[in-house]
Amino acid sequence: MKKKTILQVLVVLITIVLWVIPAEWLGIDGLTVIQQRTLAIFVFAALMWLFEIIPAWATSVTTIVALLFAVSDKGFLIESAGTTVSYREIMASFADPVIMLFLGGFVMAIAASKVGLDAYLAKSLLSIFGKNPKFVLLGLLLVPGTFSMFMSNTATAAMMLAFMAPVLKTIPKESNGPVALTLAIPIAANFGGLGTPIGTPPNAIALGQLAKIGVDISFGTWAFHMVPFVILLLLIAWVVLMLLYPIKMEKLKIEIPSNAKFDKKFWIVAITMPVTILLWVTEGWTHLDANIVALLPFAVFAITGVFKEEDFSSIEWHILWMVAGGFALGTCLNGTGLAASLINAIPFTKWGAVAVIIGAGFVMYLLSTFISNSSAASLLMPVLAVISTAIKDELSVMGGAASLIIYVAICCSLAMTLPISTPPNAIASSTGLVQTKDMVKVGLTLGIIGGVLGYILIVFLFS
Repeated sequence: MKKKTILQVLVVLITIVLWVIPAEWLGIDGLTVIQQRTLAIFVFAALMWLFEIIPAWATSVTTIVALLFAVSDKGFLIESAGTTVSYREIMASFADPVIMLFLGGFVMAIAASKVGLDAYLAKSLLSIFGKNPKFVLLGLLLVPGTFSMFMSNTATAAMMLAFMAPVLKTIPKESNGPVALTLAIPIAANFGGLGTPIGTPPNAIALGQLAKIGVDISFGTWAFHMVPFVILLLLIAWVVLMLLYPIKMEKLKIEIPSNAKFDKKFWIVAITMPVTILLWVTEGWTHLDANIVALLPFAVFAITGVFKEEDFSSIEWHILWMVAGGFALGTCLNGTGLAASLINAIPFTKWGAVAVIIGAGFVMYLLSTFISNSSAASLLMPVLAVISTAIKDELSVMGGAASLIIYVAICCSLAMTLPISTPPNAIASSTGLVQTKDMVKVGLTLGIIGGVLGYILIVFLFS
């Protein structure tokens, strides 16, 4: 507690110093008062996210409020302070279309859990893989991997480990079964999130920042390219786990309890979800925006009573507000002209496209290893979106801004080396069935392989 208090005071002092010192001391030509305020608030948010002094959502909300007071056209202004940002644009971050996309995903996951559809599907799908431990392991990669494309990877890991942990604890440790099978679930949850825009917050943040610079990628386009990539990663993870932890058992039976009642509400959810997914992946033909389609299940479940007033407490609002903070920062970095000033002060154009992409991916991987993926994405994505615009000529040989932002989003989901790296890792670690050294060994191996394959993917897609 004392450490966090000291860090909090230190961050506030740094923010105040950046706010009040003469602009010329910062070494950025033509820095206005509004830009200096934006820079101070950005550093405040970055340090708060980096050291996790307060919850990430609290940092985002504080950042948005500070921007409204200090940078917006309705805030505290002084004469000739510089270009301001419309307060409506900043407040709109709370209801950005991408936020609505995520909200729809949360509502679908809550409804599926309420009617028992998630457990029913898990039981049905895992039964396909039989009782051979090697194929059970494959099932524990593919099934959660599929689930986490449409529901939070944290919820996916929590659900699967709740079913699996009692079974896994009965398996002898010397068989390697507990380690391999337990690790499969967070790996699947982390990788699976890459498959769709709603799979994990960094995907949504990436799409939101690309949209702000005029690059629109549909739900179907993202899924069309990312789902095969996810399947490849999961198959590689299967091979890696079998090589590192060969399961010395002949038979393994998995029993998953299901509370599905197959009543009217069950079928409403069972029909609405695939229809929504179908509309998402056919966006190119129907011209229905994915963000609008995401609200369809919300409306259906609300009017039919599947989703009730008390279910609002189950929505992960903290995730939505955290993502909003990143969007607000991006809006103000661009709107005040600070981003352009920073780009001019740092010679990114001399680095070359490959160096910028790989370097940004490595920084994201490193950050995401120690802080939440969402916080890391909220911190870096707005800056990278501006950088991609500044070096668009260099990036054109790699396909433009999308190659940089999407590769960084991939690296974000690859960071799962430590128990603190992602919530699914933390949940797996809490079972006591895996040690940190196991996560490091597997996570680092898959991170390197995934980073190389991710780079090959963007070269193939955008070059």
